[in-house]
Amino acid sequence: MTESEVIVVGAGPTGLALSLALARYGVPSLVLDNGDGEVTARAARTCVLRPDTAAWLPSAPGAAVPAARWTSWRARRRRQTVHQKELDETTAPFHVEQHALERALRAALAQEKLARVMPGSHLDILEQDAAGVTAHTRPRSRDGGDGHGGGTWWRGSYLVGCDGARSTVRKLLGVPFAGRTAVERHAVAALRTRLPWESEALLDRDLDGGLSEVTARPLPGGVWRLDWLLPARGDLVTPEALLDRIHSTLAHWHRESGADGSGKGAAGGGRDAAASGPYELLDTGVHTSHQRLARRWRVGRAFLAGDAAHLVGALGVQSVDEGLRDAANLAWKLAVVWHETGGVRGPRVDRDAVDVVLDSYESERRGAVGSRLRAVDQALPLVRREGGGLRAILPGGGARTPLELLTDGHLGQGLLGSPAAYRSSPLAPARGAVDSVRVATQSGELVRDVPVIALDGERGRLRERLCGNGGELLVVLVAPGTGVWDSRHWLSAGIMPELAAAVGALPLKAELLVTEDYPGAAPHTVLVIRPDGHLVTALPAPRIAQLRACADALRGGPFTGAHSPASRDTRR
Repeated sequence: MTESEVIVVGAGPTGLALSLALARYGVPSLVLDNGDGEVTARAARTCVLRPDTAAWLPSAPGAAVPAARWTSWRARRRRQTVHQKELDETTAPFHVEQHALERALRAALAQEKLARVMPGSHLDILEQDAAGVTAHTRPRSRDGGDGHGGGTWWRGSYLVGCDGARSTVRKLLGVPFAGRTAVERHAVAALRTRLPWESEALLDRDLDGGLSEVTARPLPGGVWRLDWLLPARGDLVTPEALLDRIHSTLAHWHRESGADGSGKGAAGGGRDAAASGPYELLDTGVHTSHQRLARRWRVGRAFLAGDAAHLVGALGVQSVDEGLRDAANLAWKLAVVWHETGGVRGPRVDRDAVDVVLDSYESERRGAVGSRLRAVDQALPLVRREGGGLRAILPGGGARTPLELLTDGHLGQGLLGSPAAYRSSPLAPARGAVDSVRVATQSGELVRDVPVIALDGERGRLRERLCGNGGELLVVLVAPGTGVWDSRHWLSAGIMPELAAAVGALPLKAELLVTEDYPGAAPHTVLVIRPDGHLVTALPAPRIAQLRACADALRGGPFTGAHSPASRDTRR
């Protein structure tokens, strides 16, 4: 047992992604898995991830995440297309089965020396003191019940509860989980079939047969996920009723497209199989969306993330994507504090600064999810009422039709889905401390993905350097023309030597990158970017003291201590 590990409770997507990000930052972690370590395949449980969220997931052979990317999103009402959005590589979300995502994350963690997963570990005791966290787990019996005797005590520096909606960590911390129950319900089916269109996601309202709303979204391997809107507190959906919905919906689409519907019959049942076309039913379920928000996300050395901290999902808002954003936000902050209090850069003496860094997780992420939930609450009666052509006005969202609002939620765009902007972050430089210049991205917003070149000549995309793949801070110089020259020719030219030396002397593990162009940026602009991809500020050419001020702000404020480049290099 090591006292320095970060204990992660829960082996779902959020917990596994958090552990992986910590390993990339050089922080050891232990994942307490309440299950048996096996991932159950459920084709009807899927995740829609924004491109920026998916960019830092595993991509190595054996750990890559299989996902479908849609070419467009189409919303129809009474057989008429009322809203269509073409998608490209910068806007198309990733649609992936959740079990495939979890398996990829587990495969990536198995390759990390600083991460380990302990299956069969049911948390039942959580204690804290000034130096760390103590957790006790009971083994799980083969029938899934709690085992008796032989429990294990674990000691770590911090603990993060990523253990889902019924979070044991949240209950042991005594944190209220206020909100609303059963805001929306959907009947769900995953089936392998051919629809009259390919690689296009469709939201269809007011179909024949009294179906109020159905969504069809493609997955890899010719699989489709279909969701039918149900009354929030209606009757149970029987297997027969679900099969009727499948046949009725598929028959409607094939009939409308002019297809003759001939085929070999449906694997899921024979009723009207010719009209509905052949299909293989893989999985079914009923998904209920709740709206809940934990009162606190940090209690001492313990944190909440993912569904343990919030429940979202109405109007297409994606809970797994929000959980992964929690992990990206928290991981680098824990890494900064861990390295400066107990790691190779420590010891750090300013506890107030440490608290500023750790408290910023709650203020940023809880504030962002809270705003999302308020927007959904405001939009819900507008979207679900009759009269799809009425205009709806939300604060800051402009005029949007109900189907446009649903598009925002499903695609991760607009008021219901776009990434948060941490404009009032506690980690922003003090007003007047830096001479910011205007670029297309405002301070606190997520940066655009642009081609970048590392100092060793390696070329790639900016998002590929985030979440531990590049460092705790990214510094990007906008230098037109560098893309056509070998890095050896411009490393020693102009402002590069001075800027490279300044980045190397920063009190964080920083990486200097070069890009030929960034939207709205003048030549020689320096972009200072957090490791979760949010812009700290844009500086006019190298401002060495101001660059240091940005790094200090991300650490909760300046403090004294020795931080040589050599000591930083020993971390990885």
